[in-house]
This record gives sequence, C-alpha cells and structure tokens, in this order.
Amino acid sequence: MVTKENKGRTSVVIVTGLSGAGKTSALNVLEDIGYFCIDNLPVAFLPKFLELSGNFSPTIKGIALVMDLREEHFLKSFPGLYRKIKKAAIALELIFLEADDKSLIKRYSETRRKHPVSVEGSVVQAVARERELLQEIRSLASYRVDTSNFTIHQFKEYIRKIVTADDHAAKLNISLLSFGFRNGLPLEADIVMDVRFLPNPYFIEALRDQSGLDQGVMEYVLGHPVSRSFTERFLALLKMLIPEYLKEGKSYLTVAIGCTGGRHRSVAIVSVLGQALKEEGYELALVHRDLKK
Repeated sequence: MVTKENKGRTSVVIVTGLSGAGKTSALNVLEDIGYFCIDNLPVAFLPKFLELSGNFSPTIKGIALVMDLREEHFLKSFPGLYRKIKKAAIALELIFLEADDKSLIKRYSETRRKHPVSVEGSVVQAVARERELLQEIRSLASYRVDTSNFTIHQFKEYIRKIVTADDHAAKLNISLLSFGFRNGLPLEADIVMDVRFLPNPYFIEALRDQSGLDQGVMEYVLGHPVSRSFTERFLALLKMLIPEYLKEGKSYLTVAIGCTGGRHRSVAIVSVLGQALKEEGYELALVHRDLKK
C-alpha cells in the first residue's frame, strides 16, 4: 500500500470531472512528465492497483488515472471508496476538471462526440445532468480546475504545477490571476479580491484601449492613495497567510483579483503584487484570464 509515510512512494493522481473539460489533455501532460497513465480505470480495480503501485519502477515519476462516469459503477462506488482510501492515509490526490456550460457545449459541437450521460434532448441537458450527478465527487477533490478560459498551454502548465509541487520542500506554488467579474468568477480561486472600488482607467480616453500591463495604466491605477494603501495592506495579508497555508501542507494557492472587465485594474494590481512576492522569494505564476476579451 502507498502511504504518506512511505518516502519512496509513487505519487498517484486521479483525474475526473465533467466530460469535455480536458481529462484527456491532462493525462497527456502527466504522461509527458513521466507518469504511468491509464484512462477509464474501473472503480473495482483501484484498491488493488494502489497496492501494486508500490512495486512500480523508480524511474516512473507517478501514476495518473482517469476515472469517470463512463464506467457504470463510478457514481455509486467511487465516493465511498475514495473516502476509505484517504482515511487510510494513502498518498492520493483527486483533480476535478470542469468548465462552464458554454465551453462544454462548444467543445462537443466541434468534436461531434456523443455525451456519456444518456438523457433525452440536447447536449445542453446532458451537460446539466452530469454536473448535478458529479457534485458529491467534486466536493472530494484536492483541486478543482475550471478550464473554460485556459489556452491549451496555460492548462498544461497549470496541471504540471499541481502535480510537480514538492511535498518535502516547503514550497507553495502561487498563481495570481486577474479576471473580469462580467465574465464570471474563476472557480479554481482560493482567495478572491474585488478591486472595482479603485479608480477606473476605462473612463480615461487615452487609456481605454490599453491594458494593465501598459505603463500609463499602471501609473494611473497606482497613482491614487487608495490604490497604494490597498496594495500595501493586501500584500501584508498575503505575506501573513502564505506561511500559514504552508503549515497546513497546502502546495498550490490561487489568488484571484477581479475588476469589471479584467483588462485594467485587476491586471495592474496582479502585476504589482506578483513583483513584490517574487522579491520575497516566492515561486508564482501570473495569469491574466480576460486580458484579450
């Protein structure tokens, strides 16, 4: 059996989630970085497979399994089995991939694949039904990743950072994500901060078509006392919280900063916070979700 106490353990990751949310792409990423991958493993095989995983070659970085409702016993059997395995301190992580309805429907329309949930009517109803069926399993996940607005390269990097975080190196992999509230909340966020109270460059004609990455917008946003005060205080909060998250064993933290459209204020604030945290020695990634919308 593979346990957290076994220093020579093989890392085991289960990828699940909504059909069309990117499970195949995630498995490809894991295979590329040296994981032994299996798609659509039956639930009944999981305990024995975990037991055998301790005998895998040390050249294998980990094991990745895609498990989902294509297998007829998944919905009924997986939640209880997963809880039992986690209670036994097995070194196992569950990644749940999801996306908004619009993205899932578009992906199915492009591929013309049949949706695995059998319901009468359109794929819209199938997507809604699957989301409902998977709520319990979603609640068990170590990571919930909304793939709606990722490019394929962003998605691959995101998955790579989740699974390569070093448990023993006392590191917290931080993502600072800018977004626009009118495009929806980022479901993967651990912390969400609303900066719509800051002065808005959109109403300055010379700045409207620029972004928070441009010097003029940056200077405008940070040129107001309220912006500087907020940035200093929020940075101090993050510096206080990060060590506490480390104590709890968290390996990945997503901090989302939102403004109205996700092009000006949130981008500028994320850039400033990112620079400050890098100077503190933290490893982090900056993602501007809605910059080009």
